[in-house]
Amino acid sequence: MKNTVFTEKHIALGAKMAPFAGFNMPIQYRSIGEEHACVRERVGVFDVSHMGEIWVKGPKALQFLQYVSSNDASMLFPGKAQYTCFPNGRGGIVDDFIVYCFSTEKYLLAVNAANIEKDWNQLCAVAPKFGLTVGKDLVNASDQICQLAIQGPRAMEVMQKLCKEDVLSMEYYTFKELEVAGIPGAILSTTGYTGSGGCEVYVPNEYGLKLWDAVFEAGAPFDILPVGLGARDTLRLEMGFCLYGNDINDNTSPLEAGLGWITKFSDEKGDFIDKEFLLQQKAEGLKRKLVGFEMVDRGIARHEMPICDDQANPIGIVTSGTMGPTVKKAIGMGYVDVPFNKTGSEIYVNVRGMLLKAVVVKMPFYKK
Repeated sequence: MKNTVFTEKHIALGAKMAPFAGFNMPIQYRSIGEEHACVRERVGVFDVSHMGEIWVKGPKALQFLQYVSSNDASMLFPGKAQYTCFPNGRGGIVDDFIVYCFSTEKYLLAVNAANIEKDWNQLCAVAPKFGLTVGKDLVNASDQICQLAIQGPRAMEVMQKLCKEDVLSMEYYTFKELEVAGIPGAILSTTGYTGSGGCEVYVPNEYGLKLWDAVFEAGAPFDILPVGLGARDTLRLEMGFCLYGNDINDNTSPLEAGLGWITKFSDEKGDFIDKEFLLQQKAEGLKRKLVGFEMVDRGIARHEMPICDDQANPIGIVTSGTMGPTVKKAIGMGYVDVPFNKTGSEIYVNVRGMLLKAVVVKMPFYKK
């Protein structure tokens, strides 16, 4: 099991540690509810150094990305980031990830920790088709980079204290290469996974502890707290953000998952993996869709619980579920057969043999 550069910090702070995607990660320091509220109301810090980072470079970098991903990377410009996914060639999703554009010949891919090896293998398999050299044009830098996500409505105020350049006016899904807390060449991005604003900072591992100490010193007047993966999950679920392995995987298409907005079929986009399959799926109509729901009856839906109609006939499956600390409702996501995906549809979650009523609602559950 791997450690991040911040593992000793987590242990010293009394975090509950557990294996996650091959890493020893903090699940919580205090109650998940307290940590969740800290991010919604002030500012919290997540260690997300387990995430992977892959560089794509060279004259064919853009052409390569256009083929291996679902979104249109030609829309990017230096300093802009984009959410997208890798289709797997069988109608499913290898991974969802964020691509950062430094130039038309230099991109950084931020991928999920559990999928680093799978993503890397997929990219390496396609690279020769575009003349990319593994180790030169395609570089897996995951073991050299650490990352902190500073999230919450006061997060950018904290980070401005550590940056000479303006970061307060940065737009959503943009990034800058700049000096942070005296650390040269840091990457500060405003993508986020909590719905409460903030940023992520990427630095080489050797600067990790310096970054941690500076962030917590700058954030002290804002009652900053370290936050674990438990609250990260409740925060993203309140926003209706997909979690790979739960809500999307190798057997779910981006269209079924409500990710049609990152699946582009334009002439500018051109050909890409699974394009014909997805066009056919779109033309024929989807048989199932990912929806958000709120529990009507008392109970909490959990991953892989069956979803039924009012006659107990199976119509789907729960992918994520929790009690939303901010919305103060039991909420969830799951795939259901069409037409049960319509807002207002009554569905039933089989919770240990009991059919509990729920209603399909429009996401996000949390609205500022």
